[in-house]
Amino acid sequence: MPPHPPDDSYPRPQLVREGWTSLDGPWAFAHDDDDRGLRERWYAPDQVGAFDRRVVVPFPPESAASGIGDTGYHPVVWYRRPLRLTPRPGRRTLLHLGAVDHEADVWVDGQHVGRHEGGYTAFTLDVTDALDHGDDHVLVVRAHDEATDPHLARGKQDWELEPHVVWYRRSTGIWRTVWVEEVADQHVADLAWSVDVAAARVVATLRLAAAPAPGTTVGVELRHEGTLLAAGTAVALGRHVTLAVDVPALRNGQAREPLLWSPENPVLVGARLVVTAADATTDVVASYVGLRTVAARDGQFLLNGRPYPLRAVLEQGYWPDSLYTPPDVAAMRREVELIRDLGFNAARLHQKVEDPRLLAWADRLGVLLWAEMPSAYAYTPDAGQRLLAEWLEAVQQQRNHPSVVTWVPLNESWGAQDVATDPAQQAFARALADATRALDPSRPVLSNDGWEHQGSDILGVHDYEGDGRALATTYGGDGARARLLSGLGPAGRPLLVAGAPDAGQPMMLTEFGGIDFRPAGPSDDGWGYTSARDEDDWIDRVTALYDAVRSSPVLVGSCYTQLTDTAQETNGLCTADRRPKAPVERIRRAVTGTAGPA
Repeated sequence: MPPHPPDDSYPRPQLVREGWTSLDGPWAFAHDDDDRGLRERWYAPDQVGAFDRRVVVPFPPESAASGIGDTGYHPVVWYRRPLRLTPRPGRRTLLHLGAVDHEADVWVDGQHVGRHEGGYTAFTLDVTDALDHGDDHVLVVRAHDEATDPHLARGKQDWELEPHVVWYRRSTGIWRTVWVEEVADQHVADLAWSVDVAAARVVATLRLAAAPAPGTTVGVELRHEGTLLAAGTAVALGRHVTLAVDVPALRNGQAREPLLWSPENPVLVGARLVVTAADATTDVVASYVGLRTVAARDGQFLLNGRPYPLRAVLEQGYWPDSLYTPPDVAAMRREVELIRDLGFNAARLHQKVEDPRLLAWADRLGVLLWAEMPSAYAYTPDAGQRLLAEWLEAVQQQRNHPSVVTWVPLNESWGAQDVATDPAQQAFARALADATRALDPSRPVLSNDGWEHQGSDILGVHDYEGDGRALATTYGGDGARARLLSGLGPAGRPLLVAGAPDAGQPMMLTEFGGIDFRPAGPSDDGWGYTSARDEDDWIDRVTALYDAVRSSPVLVGSCYTQLTDTAQETNGLCTADRRPKAPVERIRRAVTGTAGPA
């Protein structure tokens, strides 16, 4: 079975089944500013009067695309819609919610079916036992999101009424696809892939939905362009099943290279998994695997064992009319294509956990991704515990995508503002990084991107110097690394803290640029770290910064701020509606130093 094409709207490209129903579209909606909905049982099937508005899911109610467009403080919101489902014996009905910010409670036919905390991760509820007799049912969702609470993971969502500085409109409630599917009692509840290229082995780790009956088996096939690469079967002795299969083609040097995933060769191996119990097939799942390795070693970022300079762009993932939510699935593909067209081979997903369909397009089109946790803004043990829990859930949900090559649990000490001096916050940063490695040891981790590193596999530096010659001086010469790591860094923050040694990690300029340029002319409602007069001046400035990066003996990668203008930040390479601010060829030449394709 070939990899499931991500141009389909199926919301979970790494674990695909036949048959599903989207619940996106118009829902009944209500603000609950007095928080009286629970007392008045708005979740009951007969309580329809409170729902006095209509919202278009999955767009957040602050967005114009939702049909609401109310940007005020509304910490509690409610959603309601009818469901037409017919439960069948031996089958389970799963309700999937792609993301609800920040805390969600869900009812079906007045019965509470589950709760989830964390505004950036997906969750699934088995609603079968709540479905009353008949075909017609009622689904209700309550979301609670305290916009002014600095202890919650908020990312770039502004706590003030109007966006300011580097923060943007917040997104409350449902902001990703809601959908249902029917499965057998025994089915795959979770799937994780790991690849050992050197050992020519692929491992599927599954969690079954129920304790297996005697004789239950799980089978897997891996195919590429119709050719069987590997197959195997394991007997399920418990709910957790590990199935390792050898891939002989990876032992052959001539056959291996065409199978290795990279931006230049984004080949995906199709996977098919079958669960069998009592001689009957209970679940068939389609997935895919990217055969590749990543590492940070000997001062280099390595892809498939070879040095690979990263040429990344900062991706905020905001949209003018729909905020956190891309306008449609096609827009996710266009976003990845735009990144490639402008000359980048990577993107840093900044302060947001992205839609898995966008990750799937990066898998298919070949763009490396840095996955990042949206930050809180104050540290307490409770805030740290919440962020750690949500981050590990985000890692689990993104780990199968070969495009994801680096984890970033903290950015610029946000949510750990005293990490340079506070032992508790230092332990928190180390715990985030180490817990990430415990869950996924196959990718590099930055304990804190930008500065104040301890135990980072890559030293990310943020520097918004606008003069290319000055940037070349900072990162040029044989003594540049020693100068940068001794004393204060470019932002007046030390790059290493808590006695962390220089362990020879690769160094990258993971935020730079940010040049304000508005093709339509200057205005009072935008800004950048520096400004350009016109298109030629802008291209010259971008080129000079990239010349400095390319000439540096200590930098092995970079990330330009940013792909698009976002709200009041007019320092993108493109406008907010994704129009490049100069001909694509000029931008690509500045980014890559060449006129040809990236």
